[in-house]
Amino acid sequence: MHSAIQQAFEKQLNGKHIQLHWLKSPNLQVGICNYGARITHFILLKKDQQLDVALGFNNIDAYLNSKNEFYYGVTVGPFANRIANARFSLDGKTYQLEANNDGNCLHSGSQAFHNKVWDVLEADESKIVMQTVSVAGEGGFPGNLQCQVAFSLNNDALKIEYHASTDEDTVVNLTNHSYFNLNGEGTGSILNHRVQINATEYLPINRRCIPLGEFAKVESTPFDFLKPKAIGAAINADNEQLKFGNGYDHSFSVNTEQELKKVAFAQGDESGVCLEVYTDQPGMQFYTGNYLSGDIGKSGKPYAARTAFCFETQHHPDSPNQPNFPSAELKAGETFKSTTIYKLY
Repeated sequence: MHSAIQQAFEKQLNGKHIQLHWLKSPNLQVGICNYGARITHFILLKKDQQLDVALGFNNIDAYLNSKNEFYYGVTVGPFANRIANARFSLDGKTYQLEANNDGNCLHSGSQAFHNKVWDVLEADESKIVMQTVSVAGEGGFPGNLQCQVAFSLNNDALKIEYHASTDEDTVVNLTNHSYFNLNGEGTGSILNHRVQINATEYLPINRRCIPLGEFAKVESTPFDFLKPKAIGAAINADNEQLKFGNGYDHSFSVNTEQELKKVAFAQGDESGVCLEVYTDQPGMQFYTGNYLSGDIGKSGKPYAARTAFCFETQHHPDSPNQPNFPSAELKAGETFKSTTIYKLY
């Protein structure tokens, strides 16, 4: 089966070769495609069962032709999430970006990392390393930004390591945009999944999903996931923030120390499968797939709204315009490094 799927990802695009690579351990099999440096398959091996918990497709054409959702499993950059009014200022100069989301720039616009064929630098069954470059001015961002991402597999954990360097001061925010359903992709609602997020504060947003600039306590709100609870427990509450996000689409302050630590947990209600997330990034966007709109996925089932969730470890949205947030600036000659681990069992 794997070889047939692998063949369905072979394609030339803009003079570059798209390919699918499999990482394998006794407990996991993970498909990684260099178009978008994306996770295509995240398969847990349990007894006689194989459970794929990541939304996506079994061929490259479905990714290239998707009209509804561009971000299944991708590495997002140069700047993940939203930048208000599609512009920011740095070193006294204002940069205009592509406005592709209600006047904002979302995930760096159409020329961003999710739409590139990355160069594979090394690959075996335990690790794959890929690289891409965002040239100065692409998408409106300053600097020639060289980015590497390494996916490595160790038993029940997938480690993602990011490196980026630039020849001009710029802003960087890198994340992975996997959509998870821990009962298995295509199995329907995730509202009965139990989730825990180790954050006492989150970022309230405005109607355009831009943070207001101040952190708010999760205590006594629908955003309190300090103890595990069902995603759907309060998602339809009469709450302005949930209405602005059409559900959860908010950044949580998970890591003030910038050290690798456990920041989130989720468990499928039917499968019992668990996901743990570790990161050194200051924020994690918790998104409940509110705008998924029916793409037919790997198992032939539609990916409707709220049939998957994302744990996107990153800098907070709109950081370049928000002086209260940890800085997402990367200076010329310096290196951005970050690690996120998805542990599945």
